[in-house]
Amino acid sequence: MCLGIPGKIIEIIDIKNKLATVDVSGVKRQINIACIVDEQHPPESCIGDWVLVHVGFAMSRINEKEATETLQLLQEMAELMVDY
Repeated sequence: MCLGIPGKIIEIIDIKNKLATVDVSGVKRQINIACIVDEQHPPESCIGDWVLVHVGFAMSRINEKEATETLQLLQEMAELMVDY
């Protein structure tokens, strides 16, 4: 099973190589956005998109509600692990 972590694209670093910066709960990382861009949604239009990030790749776009709910669940899981 793979885990995709929600993040928000905040910057396009390299349009040619489809690289962007994503913010995941305050942590900024470089990711590849090749899987989520096409002629109708080019790289430069991805700023502000919420995406599921897995091993450095944006695997799919999601809406902000899904992202918020998922991040909340992950936070709750992390808190349970601390108490364990």
